[in-house]
Order: sequence, then structure tokens, then C-alpha cells
Amino acid sequence: MEILENSRRKLHLLPILSNLQAFRDALPAKARGRRTLLALDVSKTAIGLAGSDPEWRLATPLATIRRNRLKNDLAALQGWLEAREAGAVIIGLPLNMDGSEGPRCQSIRQFARDADLAFGLPILLWDERLTTFAAGERADEMGLKGKKRAEMLDALAACLILEDAIAAMALRPKRNDQRGSEKLKPNQ
Repeated sequence: MEILENSRRKLHLLPILSNLQAFRDALPAKARGRRTLLALDVSKTAIGLAGSDPEWRLATPLATIRRNRLKNDLAALQGWLEAREAGAVIIGLPLNMDGSEGPRCQSIRQFARDADLAFGLPILLWDERLTTFAAGERADEMGLKGKKRAEMLDALAACLILEDAIAAMALRPKRNDQRGSEKLKPNQ
């Protein structure tokens, strides 16, 4: 299924991650139009950030945070959540191409649990397969080179994660949603 028309990247249905509805249900009433979404592309060395508008129509790459200690990473993210008036967080889940989870997914799940404790906002884990590749293509299209390209790559990947999630929310009816996502649950 291809959702983004002019993209070489395809979105994959994830039968093990079919909880977009649970994420929607966890959002505060009337969140859309009042609160933004913040998407994260978390790697070992950096966190790419992207934000939506309050109507959840546009995704914009914001910044790349160089990772330090978890406490510092979460403090930096808290500042962005407050500044952007975010009502929820979407974190890229680095699934293998066959849809299975590798060791990196465990690390992201732990990061999501830590973020959940720190922020208390709804968190959605979202399939991020091929986003780094697509972010590289987008950087090339934008003419980014050298240091500027390296600085923007993680934020562009977060932007693609957010674009995918926004597109899925717009295309799917509110009930009986079967799209590739998962709300973070306690004890996961």
C-alpha cells in the first residue's frame, strides 16, 4: 500500500502493530486543532525532531539533538514539547525489513518507556523502515550538502515518520483502524 504518492518509499502494513485507534483514544478530547504532534527519530548518537501544525496537516523538520545522557536528552525534549505545545509523541520504531524486531527495537521501546514516565503524554511507536534512506533523498532534493546535510538528516527522518503517521490518521476512519502503529503500553 503506498500512501505518499510521489515517494519511492512504501508504507508497510504491520499486523503486530495495529493500534492507531488506541493512540487516538488516548489523545485528549479536541486535541486536534489545539495541540501539535512531535515526532522523534532516535538513534544511538542523535534524536531527530519534527513537529506538526495544530491541525495535524503539515510536518516540519525542527532540529537534531546530539545525545548525551538520558536525563539530558529527556530535558531537551521536554523543552521542545512545551515550546511546541505538543499533545502526543510519535517515536520511530526501527523494524527489520521483514517486519521483525531486532535489538535496536528493544532500545527504542526502553526509550519510549522512559519518555512516557518523563512526559506523561500519549506515545505512538511508528514503523520507520527506510526513513533514513528517504531522508537522504529529500536532503539531496533540497540541495543540502556537508555539515548542513548531516545536521538535518535525523530531523528529516523524523519528519517522514510524522508525515506517515499524519497520512494514516487522515486516511483511516476513527474506528476499526488496522494501520501500522502501536500505542506504548505499561510493562512492554
